[in-house]
Amino acid sequence: MADKTQFELVSPERLLISKAVDMVVVPGTEGDFGVLPDHAPLISSVRPGVIAVFEGGQVTDRIFVAGGFAEVTGERCTVLAEQAVPLGDLDKGQIETELKDARDDLTDAKTDADRAAAERAVSVAEAKMVAATEGSPY
Repeated sequence: MADKTQFELVSPERLLISKAVDMVVVPGTEGDFGVLPDHAPLISSVRPGVIAVFEGGQVTDRIFVAGGFAEVTGERCTVLAEQAVPLGDLDKGQIETELKDARDDLTDAKTDADRAAAERAVSVAEAKMVAATEGSPY
């Protein structure tokens, strides 16, 4: 298995993926990063975006994540996602409603905490819309 890395994607609801892959590209807060076998250890926060899983030289899975954390070792990449949805399951109509509601909440925010939560919801909904519309760059 030296030519593969173990990838696990976990959301609060369940384990979504657990398999050996050639490479995984994660949307890190500081930019996208690819994980190959024997990767240097790191921990990174994950921004809203698309995780791309590569097997056999092509992308086999694309999953939208709303943020979270990634832990990488030489043998494994584990992503703990706040929310994870396969790209094919994204519904543009539902996302438009989420985005409108989040923007309304931002307009109505009375406290800094409410404003920060609404800004986060807008950011996630905007990233989700980009993913649903444009897909993944990989």
